[in-house]
Amino acid sequence: MSPSSFRWPAEWERQAGVIIAWPHADTDWGPRLPRIEKAYAALAAAIARFEPLVVCVADARVRARAAALLTESHVDATRLHFVEAPYDDTWLRDSGPLTLVDGNRYRLLDFRFTGWGGKYEGGRDDRLVSTLLDSGVFAPDVTHRRIDWALEGGAIESDGRGTLLTTWRCLHQRHPQMSREQMDGIFQDAFHVERVLWLEHGYLEGDDTDAHIDTLARLAPDDAIVFQACDDASDPHFAELARMRDELAALRTAEGKPYRLHALPWARPILDEGRRLAASYANYLIVNGGVVMPAYGDASDAAAQAVVAAAHPGREVVAVDARDLIWQNGSVHCLTMQLPAGALAG
Repeated sequence: MSPSSFRWPAEWERQAGVIIAWPHADTDWGPRLPRIEKAYAALAAAIARFEPLVVCVADARVRARAAALLTESHVDATRLHFVEAPYDDTWLRDSGPLTLVDGNRYRLLDFRFTGWGGKYEGGRDDRLVSTLLDSGVFAPDVTHRRIDWALEGGAIESDGRGTLLTTWRCLHQRHPQMSREQMDGIFQDAFHVERVLWLEHGYLEGDDTDAHIDTLARLAPDDAIVFQACDDASDPHFAELARMRDELAALRTAEGKPYRLHALPWARPILDEGRRLAASYANYLIVNGGVVMPAYGDASDAAAQAVVAAAHPGREVVAVDARDLIWQNGSVHCLTMQLPAGALAG
């Protein structure tokens, strides 16, 4: 791959900031809004310790509410940039821009967002990237490429050096008529990657994304992979996650070496009105100098924090309570989208 070509940076590379969208009564968070706003404020405060935060708000009323809660949470106001934009929901990992870099040039990839395969309404979310571009939040030299092909950012992982990691379960659900080789071609064209690694196994109950990779396995620096393991043989996930672990062990780097694997511990089941929620420790966000990871009030939280710290040496690992967040089937990484250094205006 030419050093002058666009590429999708690894998440652990330097960032300009992180984008989130604030919950309000007309989103799916509505029935539990006070609890969710408190969880969002804690997440925003954790991120803003490390870097700027772009906060999408539906209107002036939502902006005022968000600003007040963030002030109460002692978030540095100079780290905040509010943008009014319509959105259906707040899962910015999947509706936000995937930003390529080429030196001082930036390209926003804007894939078609279908509400996770048509499960939910997503028309406004599908227009969010172009709305943000028109708002002036991005640097002047940022360009935009619309790609009329369904893909969510949580479905793919990048090492920044030509490798993508993804799951067949998700992409096959979105594009049942396409072969793996055809999808490889789309990834190679859009992201300028040299190879795509596919996992056949792995899922979590309570995840409605059809096995997004960011709930299961995460690429990490120095040819490592952090993955969600299950050590409870009585749990229905045990066999499937063991097969995923074996798949990961069989993967090889571009240089033909095995990846160094970091197994995350397994949290006890979290139920909401009888429905099991997807309590994955893999759904963490890497930021400048830190990692913001989900915690679940579980005895395994501290062990998970240690695993993440070992996989991302030199970064402070901050745990935020994600028990309210997973009610809507996602966690810390799902709610956020990082932007590479230089991509934001100012």
